[in-house]
Amino acid sequence: QVQLVESGGGLVQTGGSLRLSCAASGRTFSTYSMGWFRQAPGKEREFVTAIKLSDGSTFYADSVKGRFTISIDNAKKTVYLQMNSLKPEDTAVYSCAASLRGVSILSRVYDYWGQGTQVTVSS
Repeated sequence: QVQLVESGGGLVQTGGSLRLSCAASGRTFSTYSMGWFRQAPGKEREFVTAIKLSDGSTFYADSVKGRFTISIDNAKKTVYLQMNSLKPEDTAVYSCAASLRGVSILSRVYDYWGQGTQVTVSS
């Protein structure tokens, strides 16, 4: 089992920045990749970004490329999502996820999920 706890969400103005954290515990040694997804009200969950733990390869949705950065601190077992130049359309609940099997934009590939943290961007 892997437990994930997100933090760092909040309210920010358009153009502002936030950094989300996802602290992992449990059997983290078997984790293949970590990802961030988001879900806005009335919309489906969508892929934001992911990182492959073996080589640090990163993947981004086109909508966040150049604005968001995923990183990992292996010693702290924590994944970060730095979000810059935030837009109102970035408003959503952001959840981190861990996959034991691969790295993908598909949520079904991820085995463990955090509870989510709300990000609200005001216009």
